[in-house]
Amino acid sequence: MRSADSADRVLVFLSSISSLLLLLLLLVFVLVGSGFFGFLLRLCSWRRLSTAAVIPFLLFSRSVGLYVCFLSKRWIFLRISCWNFFVALRSVMICFRGSGVSMTMMFISPSSHLPGVAGSDDICHGGSLFSNLVDSSLLLSLSRNVDVYCSSRKRPRVTAPLAFRAEKKVAYKKQQPRSIDSLPDECLFEILRRLPGDKERSNSARVSKRWLMLLSSIRSSELGARKKSRVESGKKFLPDLNKNVLLDEQESENNGYLTRRLDAEEATDIRLASIALGTCSRGGLGKLFIQGSNSTRVTDVGLSAIAHACPALRVLSMWKVPLITDAGLSEIADGCPLLEKLDLCQCPLITDKGLVAVAKKCPNLTSLTIESCANICNEGLQVIGRSCPKLKSLTIKDCLHVGDQGIVSLVSSASSCLERIKLQALNISDIVLAVIGHYGKNLIDLSLNGLQNVGEKGFWVMGNALGLQKLRSITINCCNGLTDKGLQAIAKGSPFLKQLFVRKSCYLSDAGLRSFAETARALENLHLEDCNRITLMGVLGALLTCNPELKSLVLVRCLGIRDIAFAPTQLPSCMSLRSLTIRDCPGVTGASLQVVGKICPQLQKLDLSGQVGVTDASLIPLIQSSEVGFVEVNLSGCVNLTDALVTMLVKAHGSTLKMLNLDGCKRITDQSLVAIADSCSVFDDLDLSCSSISDYGVAVLASARQLNLCTLSLASCSKVTDKSLPFLGNMGKSMVGLNLQHCSLISIHGIGLLEEKLWWCDIIS
Repeated sequence: MRSADSADRVLVFLSSISSLLLLLLLLVFVLVGSGFFGFLLRLCSWRRLSTAAVIPFLLFSRSVGLYVCFLSKRWIFLRISCWNFFVALRSVMICFRGSGVSMTMMFISPSSHLPGVAGSDDICHGGSLFSNLVDSSLLLSLSRNVDVYCSSRKRPRVTAPLAFRAEKKVAYKKQQPRSIDSLPDECLFEILRRLPGDKERSNSARVSKRWLMLLSSIRSSELGARKKSRVESGKKFLPDLNKNVLLDEQESENNGYLTRRLDAEEATDIRLASIALGTCSRGGLGKLFIQGSNSTRVTDVGLSAIAHACPALRVLSMWKVPLITDAGLSEIADGCPLLEKLDLCQCPLITDKGLVAVAKKCPNLTSLTIESCANICNEGLQVIGRSCPKLKSLTIKDCLHVGDQGIVSLVSSASSCLERIKLQALNISDIVLAVIGHYGKNLIDLSLNGLQNVGEKGFWVMGNALGLQKLRSITINCCNGLTDKGLQAIAKGSPFLKQLFVRKSCYLSDAGLRSFAETARALENLHLEDCNRITLMGVLGALLTCNPELKSLVLVRCLGIRDIAFAPTQLPSCMSLRSLTIRDCPGVTGASLQVVGKICPQLQKLDLSGQVGVTDASLIPLIQSSEVGFVEVNLSGCVNLTDALVTMLVKAHGSTLKMLNLDGCKRITDQSLVAIADSCSVFDDLDLSCSSISDYGVAVLASARQLNLCTLSLASCSKVTDKSLPFLGNMGKSMVGLNLQHCSLISIHGIGLLEEKLWWCDIIS
């Protein structure tokens, strides 16, 4: 115990002595500092002085450590004390570096202030201790755990505090190279907005999506390199004839010549931004149509990109875009002041606020369509009426919150010049029709659909207001308020009415039709559909008293039209009637068609589709009565017709017949095709679907060199096989459409070979 205590005392004594010596040496360095060591540095080279000064101290510390190691196991504390001296000594050297006193030990590089030594004053953070293996030879190993670095002539200054390395080495990560993408969005925005032209912005948008979205967010007013227009400068610039510039290299103005259409899958914000920046240097985007779906991902961001880069946009149509809000529509209003046509269909998030923005910023608006937008009310329409004096076309459909106030304010506006109005499925009353009849002085086309709250009074007042002097066409669909009195009043108030379309009118009768025909002396087209109270006598009476210039008569699903037992004593003469359509009227058979043949000798277009009661005998008088020759004949669904009628038809009118539809006529065979090949010379459209033709008929038809068929339909022809394909391949380059659907005897391989041969033709199989 005594020997251990005495050894500890010796250690404490030696440690105290060594500490005193170190303090004395430290004091000497502090006092002598700038004078003595500065003088030595000037006499000796830096490398020699550093080696001569440092090595003795290191050898001394090592020998002391080895000696004390034999005396006690606590030798490490004394060694740490010795190393503390060198750490303190390094701090003092750094303090006096400005006076010319320094020491290269640890990993301290010589300062550039020292004579004959070059280096940088920058402090480099991190990095490797030496750049290559050659630099590692500058380390001087004095002991197993101590290394001293002898610097070269030029070495960057580092911040490593210690020069020794232990059992493990520390690896430093290399700094990543700097690039423009490391800039924040604000800085990159400022750079991109200073690009000189549209072509440069379009090319830069291809770098990345980030650049694309940043460029698309730049408004035209924020561009730093905008060219002054000739109007602003007031000077006329002459072209430089000495400058050789190709036409393709010249940057075109953004005048809105281009049109883009996006379907549901293509409609995204990225796609819209690409279109906006891609078209600005090639004439500019003028028309944009977005046909979306419930899953469409177009938002206000994409619409804002269009607004910022397409100031010449004139037409915007959005169908079923559920994520567009008033903010996006407001951006369009701010960025596209030349907007002329706006279509909004099934956009549930757009309200009156968006319409107000368009009304105030787009005074050139001429056409507005709003369909199934549940949040649009009367306020937006009122502002449209006051702020858009050029509005000519208005369509409002299925908007629950639009009522009398909005429509009345828009139509009765002092600046209103509406020419076309279409109202469908709205909660409006007779007041709206009265206002239209009074203020619609410029109205040309009027369509009223599904107005259940409008009664007879509304139609009567609209006609008797005598304001529809320019009305040319009127459509009344599913309006139970239309009666004989209302239709007569419309004819009275519209002296230049040329077209009447009435569908599903339960109260319109023969008397109303006759009175209308007597008054509407300019009528040219009469279309009656699902009017079951109209009979054949009423139609004949209207033809007897109507305008002699009547050109078209259409009767569709009028169940009240039936054959009459006896012909009237006085039959009308419709010498001007060119087109007659009797479709799905089961009561019309042979007797009625014979009467039609007598009164309509100038027919060129005949449509009897769906008339299952029509036979060859009933059609022969009608075909023979035509004096000018049929051009288009539609007999689809007439299942009782045979080859005899077709043969007579093509022989009588083969020089004028261009279109023949025999879809569903199962009794038609190859004989009809032989007659067509022999008699027709201007034939271009033939439909033989669901008929009984075979390969022979197809071969005969293909061999007729005078025929230049454009479209041919052989759908569901069960007798047509692969043998017909070589003949179809020789039909000529005039063929643009071929329908081979449901032809079970035609193989897929044969269809493929035919597609290779008729590569220009659209083949449906």
